[in-house]
Amino acid sequence: MIAPSILSADFANLARDVAAVRGADWLHVDVMDNHFVPNLTLGAPVVASIKKATDIPLDCHLMIEDPARWAPEYAEIGAKNVTFHAEASDDPLAVARDIRAAGAGAGLAIKPGTPLEPYLEVLRGFDTVLVMSVEPGFGGQKFIPEVLDKVRTLRAVKDRGELTVLIEIDGGINMDTIEAAAEAGVDCFVAGSAVYGAADPAQAVEALRQAALIA
Repeated sequence: MIAPSILSADFANLARDVAAVRGADWLHVDVMDNHFVPNLTLGAPVVASIKKATDIPLDCHLMIEDPARWAPEYAEIGAKNVTFHAEASDDPLAVARDIRAAGAGAGLAIKPGTPLEPYLEVLRGFDTVLVMSVEPGFGGQKFIPEVLDKVRTLRAVKDRGELTVLIEIDGGINMDTIEAAAEAGVDCFVAGSAVYGAADPAQAVEALRQAALIA
């Protein structure tokens, strides 16, 4: 699965750029509050507008404080998947239950420096796990290859039938890094500048997909 990140799109022409990634599996929408991460992007009203402008399922990545308060709203808007950060929640399973009750899949994101092992049991209550391969907050960062150890662990646990989560990766994914991520066991690849920096974003989506399939 390929999920273009609109963080790299032209916000002045967002509807155009959303339409430009036809063929994408998900549309990755980064929500930042300038507290959990040092950046501010968009919120629920803009996400609701994006939902009206596309049939591509929305994958909302909430880099925010207090996800228990805010995350269910994105599910109510109609997001396909709502992911929040493990580091921002004292009770991630409760937040996941509320997201699911509001109609979306629930995802748990883990920063590059956050160990995976404490969350393996918790992930049984989630639909997606998002392994961050850059520090959250800004697009265009360099891929951190060490996080692929987390992916390999998740893939092994999943292959043993102990988890059913979709394994997603976000940060620095491009034609140079996607094969290694695919080989490690990633199911869904978030790509920003590799898609929106291309002359033909839809063609870039397909090229990334083919590269992942070859791996």
